[in-house]
Amino acid sequence: MMRLKLPNGVTSSAQTRYLASAIRQYGKEGCADVTTRQNWQIRGVVLPDVPEILKGLSEVGLTSLQSGMDNVRNPVGNPLAGIDPHEIVDTRPYTNLLSQFITANARGNTAFTNLPRKWNVCVVGSHDLYEHPHINDLAYMPATKNGRFGFNLLVGGFFSPKRCADAIPLDAWVPADDVLLVCQAVLEAYRDLGTRGNRQKTRMMWLIDELGIERFRAEVVKRMPQQELDRSSSEDLVQKQWERRDYLGVHPQKQEGFSFVGIHIPVGRVQADDMDELARLADEYGSGELRLTVEQNIIIPNVENSRLEALLKEPLLRDRFSPEPPILMKGLVACTGNQFCGQAIIETKARALKVTEEVGRLVSVTQPVRMHWTGCPNSCGQVQVADIGFMGCMTRDENGKVCEGADVFLGGRIGSDSHLGEVYKKGVPCKDLVPLVAEILVNHFGGVPREREEEAED
Repeated sequence: MMRLKLPNGVTSSAQTRYLASAIRQYGKEGCADVTTRQNWQIRGVVLPDVPEILKGLSEVGLTSLQSGMDNVRNPVGNPLAGIDPHEIVDTRPYTNLLSQFITANARGNTAFTNLPRKWNVCVVGSHDLYEHPHINDLAYMPATKNGRFGFNLLVGGFFSPKRCADAIPLDAWVPADDVLLVCQAVLEAYRDLGTRGNRQKTRMMWLIDELGIERFRAEVVKRMPQQELDRSSSEDLVQKQWERRDYLGVHPQKQEGFSFVGIHIPVGRVQADDMDELARLADEYGSGELRLTVEQNIIIPNVENSRLEALLKEPLLRDRFSPEPPILMKGLVACTGNQFCGQAIIETKARALKVTEEVGRLVSVTQPVRMHWTGCPNSCGQVQVADIGFMGCMTRDENGKVCEGADVFLGGRIGSDSHLGEVYKKGVPCKDLVPLVAEILVNHFGGVPREREEEAED
């Protein structure tokens, strides 16, 4: 697997075509995934081919440098940056700067190649909080202070097998010009002081707990150029009561006469031919650009309204990647699973689709329900933020035989009232998940059994 740097999830048709050409040679093993960090992962790559692929990545303006292990992962931003009529700030300049700084413009930044553990960052530009700030190690929250635009800071959000935690306020505000300076100061504090023993206790929140938030803040201040850091601003620009919008489907842009089209990529998995087609659609109907989202979907921006009808009739959108997927499919997310990942305990992607399809035949719902699957406790599938989450485990069936199963989580929330879900039922055999999920939908999400729905119609 090769993971890229794709700040803000923005990519071009040329980049997409190159990635398609890179994976096509690997047959069934060669595929790509849209990840929960607005990124591409390409699969099937064999080691002898890596130098040539790295060269090709560089030629189309991509890099895989510092994208894994104990590094800063892909900087996340608003997938509608620059086109959203309701955006607070265009996040692309900030996520690009962060990525360039962290990798020293793709040459490699050795100051941050040996952190105690991986580290996630996002810049918020939407009231919708598409960027999921509460699960990032550092999140920039737009706020003004004394008439200047800048960001309040949240720190410490993370998932791990041992513990999961929401990010907490650092009680700090920086002007927009200091985004890089404070990122560097936070990273240096973590790098210099973070624990490097037990891998389960090395994420940044463990350091914050050890020092206390005020002492951690003081360590950040020490590493700022002037050793100064403003306290947080009360002028938060994110509207707390905002109802999160659905970006799938057709929506008007801030640019008159243009729309963006959000398309559903089932559990984020694409093949080489799919990528070529996506690139063609971006060129033919848009501006040659694609946007990846943390829910593993894709947005085609900058489509002239006069071209929308033709785009929506394209076979790829009618047959595979619908702008209007079935309601239960809309919020479906799944990690790689044990098909490709050595840490995953269960298969996730195909199973997520199968379970959701079967549940949809049993129960009708009127609102999307976000269901996330992760193959192991590392929670790359982010099950704790889902309405219903499934974390892979081994369990026993009714006959005591060992089988693949899942711990089921319930109650995760995203947005301004974000909240991590909790375990609802442990060790459910995968074959027993469909009736359990159907029951949860009826009891907790207003679902109606299909048979009852049909009786009411009669």
